[in-house]
Amino acid sequence: MQRTRNDVYWRTRKSVRTPLICIGVYKKKEYRMKKLISGICFALLLSTNVLAEDVIAIQVDVLAKTSLSWDGSRLPDYSKGTPEITILRIKIPPGAQLPPHKHPVINAGVLLSGELTVVTEDNRTLHLKAGESIVEVVNKWHHGKNEGTKTAEIIVFYAGVLDTPITIEK
Repeated sequence: MQRTRNDVYWRTRKSVRTPLICIGVYKKKEYRMKKLISGICFALLLSTNVLAEDVIAIQVDVLAKTSLSWDGSRLPDYSKGTPEITILRIKIPPGAQLPPHKHPVINAGVLLSGELTVVTEDNRTLHLKAGESIVEVVNKWHHGKNEGTKTAEIIVFYAGVLDTPITIEK
């Protein structure tokens, strides 16, 4: 028997009679669809890795690392005794000035907002802006003042010794 183009060949597939010609077309479409879905899944997988890296990226900035105070003086050796760490948040309103004082222990801080000017007894001056750090002078009389228009807020870390004051006022 001779076959012509108009002849249709039938095949049973999952209890549905489908022309053989159509089966070839379906297989090509299924292959393309699988390829497309695989490509989309792969792209999504890669993009989520990139997004995850962006979201959980850890950044470390060294704000201060020194053995000198802001005026260039060498920091003293640590005292003997039981260590005591104190962390203070200090808010200084615009125009306010702290009384003259000194710190018998090493301390450092970061100005969170506003501006702050620190002046030593011998008129050495440091101007701080928000985001800047300071390693304070130790055992030197000084005062701080807010010459700006916003409240100056600073976090200060003191590395002291148990039962030793961190600040002495004049």
